[in-house]
Amino acid sequence: MKSLILRVGALFLLALSSLAQNPKEHGDQPTRLLDSLKGADLYKAYCAVCHGIDAKGNGPMAKSLKSAPADLTRIAARSGGHFPLARVRRVISGAEARSTEHGTREMPVWGPIFSQVDRDQDLGGVRIDNLARYLESLQVR
Repeated sequence: MKSLILRVGALFLLALSSLAQNPKEHGDQPTRLLDSLKGADLYKAYCAVCHGIDAKGNGPMAKSLKSAPADLTRIAARSGGHFPLARVRRVISGAEARSTEHGTREMPVWGPIFSQVDRDQDLGGVRIDNLARYLESLQVR
């Protein structure tokens, strides 16, 4: 049963990824946003399927990707001991292209999805910031 749930979740996220990267190919219907703005909730809903619940790159979709998802608990370690908050925000939003050292563009561009107007507001920046700060809290010290 758990395997079935993970597969259904993975298929949902693949579809979500496709919509995020090619919204015009799927009509102008926006992808449904998670109601929560909490970084932990956003991570579980949008990232854990690839990066894993523990953020170490071992999610259920990891094996089916061309490049292994990054271990998100080691971002600071890979950046000389400092968590690059602004850079992480740019990567999540899709504003910063990543080199092959940081994986391919298989990761969905969440900026357009997170920035859907919700309750007459664009809370995309808040979602991105909260997710980035949640990742900062996961760093191995």
